[in-house]
Amino acid sequence: MQENMPSQAPELICINVDKVYDWIVKELSFDISPAGSISFPGVTPATDLTGATVKCKVTPAATNPIVILNRENRTFTIDGATVCLQQLNVQKNFVLTLTVCLSNGSMLTSANIPVSRCEQITLCAPKGTDVEITYTDLDCFVCTTGTLTAGTGTITFSALTITVAVCQSIQSTFPVTVEFLATFCEPRADLPFACPGAARPPQCPVIFPNGM
Repeated sequence: MQENMPSQAPELICINVDKVYDWIVKELSFDISPAGSISFPGVTPATDLTGATVKCKVTPAATNPIVILNRENRTFTIDGATVCLQQLNVQKNFVLTLTVCLSNGSMLTSANIPVSRCEQITLCAPKGTDVEITYTDLDCFVCTTGTLTAGTGTITFSALTITVAVCQSIQSTFPVTVEFLATFCEPRADLPFACPGAARPPQCPVIFPNGM
């Protein structure tokens, strides 16, 4: 076992961290109704869509998932005190895909459907701070489809409505250098380890050599 190391006196140290200026958790839901035909590679006019079910999947866009369009100072009175906060116009970009399950079990997946939604957010985020939005939950479901009509590489929905539900953690941050008294961590003692004893597979005395 490793011997106990002598304790160290606290030392004044500096580290770089992100200071959180403000932090909110917000729910958001919205409906989208893609118009016209949706690209479904492999579909032909002969594809039988009778009894088909439709599901959806939504993910943040790979490029520019969050875009801060505008940041404007606004004055609010909170608990009798006047405070200057920032109203942000935020554009959120998503990618939606549809999956059509045919009655014979075959699956058809659509091409990516870009979806954008804008939202106003009010928090303490003065100019210079970074605004980070993390999706703690992001899901969707198909509300209505209407009639499905197959074309050449497309499917047309007469009344497609999709609901997207978002749970988001929103923080405004700025990098700072802080100092405080602390002691440095020491490595723990290594766990004891012993080689296992010799082992052999169990035999089958019911059938050999005592069996029969």
